[in-house]
Amino acid sequence: MSWSRDEFEARLRGVLDERYHDRHPFNRRMHEGALSREELQTWIRNRYYYQTRIPLKDSVILTKSGDPAFRREWVQRIHDHDGTAEREGGLELWLRLAEAVGLERTEVEDLSGVLPGVREACDDYVRLVEERDLVEAVASSLTELGAGKIMHVRIEAFERHYPWVGEEGLRYFRSRTTQAPKDADWGLPWVLDHATRADVQGRCVAALEAKCDILWRLLDAVAAAHRVPRLTAAARRRDDPQDGRPTVVLPERAVRLNDSGREILDLCDGKRSADAIARTLRLRHPDVEAIEPDVHGFLAEMERLGVLESAA
Repeated sequence: MSWSRDEFEARLRGVLDERYHDRHPFNRRMHEGALSREELQTWIRNRYYYQTRIPLKDSVILTKSGDPAFRREWVQRIHDHDGTAEREGGLELWLRLAEAVGLERTEVEDLSGVLPGVREACDDYVRLVEERDLVEAVASSLTELGAGKIMHVRIEAFERHYPWVGEEGLRYFRSRTTQAPKDADWGLPWVLDHATRADVQGRCVAALEAKCDILWRLLDAVAAAHRVPRLTAAARRRDDPQDGRPTVVLPERAVRLNDSGREILDLCDGKRSADAIARTLRLRHPDVEAIEPDVHGFLAEMERLGVLESAA
């Protein structure tokens, strides 16, 4: 049996009450003023990749509708992010935020430092929209119902705890305090009108849950970039007696490394964060493409194998 309109809306809002990323520990620390400058920079650098995916997913949604009235409404979301001849869009405003926290615009724009977990989560959002039907795709965007509130909290937090960012850096957040509620005020009734069967309603709730999980995965990856890796107590470094290759010996296995792995592991001293290790190696090897994702991927694999643990 299908839910009533009010019951269906309550189910959708309940997903956000339980799963929206305002509850994520990283966002809570941000709003409490507990993040370092480097942590803010990591979040802003990586969140830009998510910003670039939003117009792509909105373009996919446009292709799913044969209704000109729907397309006229939805295309405004692309203009909000890409900008128009008359006004700057969200992508430009996010780059202004990046500059305000001390990042180089070109470094953020080229996406080379995007963490593997962030890239995977954001790409999964585009795939979700590609694979679901129109009403489910629109339902996945209903995280907008919580976006206005979190932006007000974020602006207050930045003004109180990170005043060095400055007013120019807050323009993206301020723009979303009006854009997100406007989009939600149109999107929610549209989903309620078009998802009237029980199976469709269930799929819409699942799509919104999946979107919330994607936002959490993005923050999980950003938070993990500031873990401080060190060798586990059981791990022992040595060179293989047969061929001299660097090896980490554990009670249940031996993990052989290449020269790059040894160089990364040498920096895992329990004092440097994963992000700091990646940036150190970027300075050493400026011509190596995508070194940051490779470093983070290696560290994650070494933790999985029991070679490394986090000191903080």
